[in-house]
Amino acid sequence: MSSSPINGASYVLTGLRWLPKSGLRGFVAIPLLINTLLFGAGLWWSTGQFERLDRTVAGWLPDWLSWLHWLLWPLFVLTALVVVFYTFSVVANVIAAPFNGLLAERVEKMANPAGATPPTAELTWKELLLSPLTELNKLLYFIGWAIPLLVLSFVPVINVAAPVLWALFSAWMLALEYSDYPLGNRGLSFRDQRRLLRKHWPRTLSFGGMTLLLTLIPVLNFLAMPAAVIGATLMWVREMPERGDGSRRP
Repeated sequence: MSSSPINGASYVLTGLRWLPKSGLRGFVAIPLLINTLLFGAGLWWSTGQFERLDRTVAGWLPDWLSWLHWLLWPLFVLTALVVVFYTFSVVANVIAAPFNGLLAERVEKMANPAGATPPTAELTWKELLLSPLTELNKLLYFIGWAIPLLVLSFVPVINVAAPVLWALFSAWMLALEYSDYPLGNRGLSFRDQRRLLRKHWPRTLSFGGMTLLLTLIPVLNFLAMPAAVIGATLMWVREMPERGDGSRRP
């Protein structure tokens, strides 16, 4: 595969093609079921909340300001969609984290059979117990960046750039989220992962951008999580020279 610095998007598509591979189906099926159930619940819940919000906003405004209802509604919908998207994505990843870690380990073994076994492979059950805590740590980092962006979305003039900033933010967060599984298996801390991915930022953002696109396409959004885990693992094995111990791949 080409070593272009912006080929991260191609690894997400490769992840889709790897989903039916023998040896991966069991690790893919459980996260896929979790993702399907959560997104279904999220769609049902958010539809009811949108209708309730519409009635509330309409009730607040006097008749002579009713035109504001149609002006503010797109902003409310955009904000609500962002909140719902991140909430249910975070919940899905927290629940599926143990399975995603095992999926990343299996993909690395298939992609590099002669390579060294990840140092955490013998601590599988410990990793299973601690992975939700790792996800919560990432959540705090995400919130720390999301709040300022949300505030900027309501600032006149500056909010014109909000969609672009949200897209870049989402691409970075998704790349960081799914790269954590292979990099975590190699012993990199969350801080070290951020440093590594910043060094490879064109590839990182193209990977995250394609993952974001998948999450926005009906049906394919259910496959986005396992495909991104597989893609991030292949990207780590094939493209990034650094290992968890600071050495370089041969």
